[in-house]
Amino acid sequence: MRVREVLKMKGGRIITIGPEASAPEAVARMVENNIGSLPVIEPDGQLVGVVSERDMMRELHDRGCELGGVTVRAIMTLNPITCDVDDEVEAVMGQMSERRIAKVPVTDRGRLAGVVSVGDVVKLLYERTQAENHHLRDYLYGPAHTV
Repeated sequence: MRVREVLKMKGGRIITIGPEASAPEAVARMVENNIGSLPVIEPDGQLVGVVSERDMMRELHDRGCELGGVTVRAIMTLNPITCDVDDEVEAVMGQMSERRIAKVPVTDRGRLAGVVSVGDVVKLLYERTQAENHHLRDYLYGPAHTV
């Protein structure tokens, strides 16, 4: 299974932020969209980082409640781990687990195509397993059998 399938299941909506946006703007965007991180995109469309809830928490810890004058560029994670739309989901899952990353930006020919989270991958694998189980039960017991 390819990462492309996970993005297809999620839909095409990508929420990003620019590096010169303020930290409070990033927090507001994450809260409004109920997401935990934002890809940071330069005006030319290049992915330069990711700002996450964890980045915000570290900054709050270091600065106290003073985030007003802080830009996303100052707190984002530079050069984030990414994957390609044609990568195998299992390989991406391994990277996420090994590096303890919950969300990975996905690229297609070098451009941001979306973000894949652990939850997205688990949901897709769960749905696939349920469908396979259903087909196996139908094969073994016939379509009228319910468990």
